[in-house]
Amino acid sequence: MNKSVTETNQEKHKIPVELSYALPDQQILLSLDVAQGTTVSELIEASGILEQFPEIDLGKTNKIGIFGKITKPTTVLREKDRVEIYRPLLADPKEVRRRRAAEGKAMKKGGGNIKPA
Repeated sequence: MNKSVTETNQEKHKIPVELSYALPDQQILLSLDVAQGTTVSELIEASGILEQFPEIDLGKTNKIGIFGKITKPTTVLREKDRVEIYRPLLADPKEVRRRRAAEGKAMKKGGGNIKPA
């Protein structure tokens, strides 16, 4: 009987969370209700996103975060968290800046070249 009471309590204590993953031409935002105490890795597994996008490799290639801040897979989710799966950078931003500086190019806010007035 205790087991059914525990299961009932978990059903009552579900929290809304989101899972986000983006490709250059496609953005995925899943809204899910999970039991309190669910971790980031449990959410990702339960969402089915790893089957939908087999290129996601949480161990090496892709990092994960909550609202733009890198987090661990063992982090327990809070109500209304948005878990984000990040793609690897194609170019190191520091290296791009160094290269532009070496070429003598001025940059405007947003990373584009400044156009002469």
